[in-house]
This record gives sequence, structure tokens and C-alpha cells, in this order.
Amino acid sequence: MAQNENLAQLSKAGVAVWLDDLSRDRIRSGNLQSLVDEQSVVGVTTNPSIFAAAISGSKSYDDQLHALAVRKVSVEEALRTITAADVRDACDLLAPVAARTGRDGRVSLEVAPGLAHDEDATAAEAAHLWWLVDRPNLFIKIPATLASLPAITTSIAKGISVNVTLIFSLERYKAVMDAYLSGLEQRLAEDPDASFEGIESVASFFVSRVDTEIDKRLDASGADASLKGKAGVANAQLAYQAYEEVFSSDRWKALEAKGASKQRPLWASTGVKNPEYSDTLYLSELIAPDTVNTMPEKTMQAYADHGQAGTPVQSAYADAEKVMQSVADAGVDLDDVFRVLEDEAVQKFVDAWDELTGSVQEQLQDKA
Repeated sequence: MAQNENLAQLSKAGVAVWLDDLSRDRIRSGNLQSLVDEQSVVGVTTNPSIFAAAISGSKSYDDQLHALAVRKVSVEEALRTITAADVRDACDLLAPVAARTGRDGRVSLEVAPGLAHDEDATAAEAAHLWWLVDRPNLFIKIPATLASLPAITTSIAKGISVNVTLIFSLERYKAVMDAYLSGLEQRLAEDPDASFEGIESVASFFVSRVDTEIDKRLDASGADASLKGKAGVANAQLAYQAYEEVFSSDRWKALEAKGASKQRPLWASTGVKNPEYSDTLYLSELIAPDTVNTMPEKTMQAYADHGQAGTPVQSAYADAEKVMQSVADAGVDLDDVFRVLEDEAVQKFVDAWDELTGSVQEQLQDKA
């Protein structure tokens, strides 16, 4: 089948189109396959909120829930069995994409968000989920909290592919890239003949939430309204500049010579939350080689219908710096913005995980 031209052009520009959603119904109905065939989709991301919506809103999980209930498994084991099954099936569906591209065709599964500030538990759960799903085109999502950075290094050193999530600031993004390179170096230090084959990583840099928080503060300070809706894109553009610097360094070149793959920037939270902004803003303005954009289906369809390429990221650095400086000059404490966004993001996923746990517990009791 023919691919949508707008999304195909995005792919040709170096942007991997990923879907930020997954459910058993999507897989079984053929919807996910049709997105691969017609909308250039080459990857899938999940999170606790996505699974909470999928499981609570479908009967597709009833048989498995009944089987788990009669076995009297714990709610934690049931939760992992159910989500791992969906992710495994999505990995299998995307296996031809992985074989064709060598780096895409990936599906992300997140460690329990309540572990975000526990390095050892995060690393242990990452290893367990990698074993449980048992697919080479899996990504384990690990949050970019300070406590979890060493778990990223440990996981990469073990050969586990990682999607580092919840990155909001340039400072933390640089620490994430360092954690990735350190993991590759550690792998070599432990075994000079170790292979990097199959080890991939993406760094999920959040976009729309930055605008939501900064716009709120700009309104409160009475700042120039023309600054609103600019910081999310500018922050991400400067992240790509940092990516170019790190992955052209001598440190990186030594690892690349051994067969390592670059950790690509992934633009996350790309659904536009303010109806006053273009519904394709975080796609059109973030086009750059070797990037991933994971998007809700609604945003994907908007770009398929009327998306147009904006200013290439690599020619926007000077303007992006001016935007961020102007926001700071307007009295917005950017360090505080990024701190609040990380704390809120972790808590949102903890809340979604708790909701998911409660829903599965209820259904296990009903199916017993």
C-alpha cells in the first residue's frame, strides 16, 4: 500500500515516525499494521497511562485476566504478564521493520515509575523486563532522574537497549548522553571483544509540557505574549545542537569505530495541548536527521492531512538561544521549570501505575 506522502517526506528527512500508543485491540484489529503500511510508522512507545487506558477500556484482556486469576498470581505479576504480552506481540509485528532498518521497529516498555529514584531497583527491573519480553527489538524505558542515570549505564553495559525518558533540560540531556557512552565504555572495559550489535538507545526529550509550564508562568508575569508557544521547540532545537556536539566528539568516534550506534534524540510529548497553536507544531519544527518523533495518532493524522516542514532544526540554533534567553529575561526560572516538570511527570506515571494496578486487581477479583 502507498504511504501517506507527508509522513513519507518526514521519514526521508531523517525523522523516524513512531506511534505513542499501544493496545491489544490495535494489534488484533490490524490497525497497527495499517499504520506501518500506510503512515510510515516504524516504532511504538508505551507508558503506564497508555496501558491503563488500554486495559480498562477493552474486553480483549478478559481471557488472560481469567487465566491469571484462577492461578491466583499477584497483581504485580499479572500486570507485567499482560503488558509484556502486548509489547512482545508488537515487537513481532514490527520485526520486519527492525530487519529492514537495523535500528527502528522498536517497542518501548517502561520500568515501574515508582522506582524512578532507586538506581538498583531500576536496573534490576530493566534486566527482568528485557528477559521477560525476550525480543531483540525491545526498548526498556528508564527515566532520566538523577538516581536512574547509573541504571542506564548498567543496562547498556549488559547489552539492554534503553529508551531514556522524561528529559526536559539540556543539562540533564547531556548527562543522559554521558550515561549512554559510559555504558558502552563499561561494556568494552569488561570485555574488549564485546559486540555492540543490536544495542540501540534513544533519549526522549519532552516538548509540549515545556510550553504548557512556561506559558503559564509567562501569563502570570505579564510578559510579552509573543514568547508563548516558543520555548518547547527552542529547548528541543538546542538539545539537537548538544546531540551533534557529543556525537561528533573523539570520545564518540572511538566507540563508533567499535560498531556502536548513536543514541538518537526522540521528541516526546508532541501532541499540541494549546488549541491556539498549530496541531502539527512539534512535528513541523523538529525535523532533523537521525531523530525519532513519537506521536499520538491524532497528531500523526493531522500531519498526514496538512503537515508542512518548518525551519530545519540545524538552522535554528541562534534563534532558539534568543527565545530561551528572552524567556529567562521575562522572569521565568528555567531551572525551576525543569525541576517541576520532572517531578510532575514522575508523579503522573506513578498515579497512572497505581490506577492500572487497582483496575487489574479489581478485574482479577471479578474473573476469579
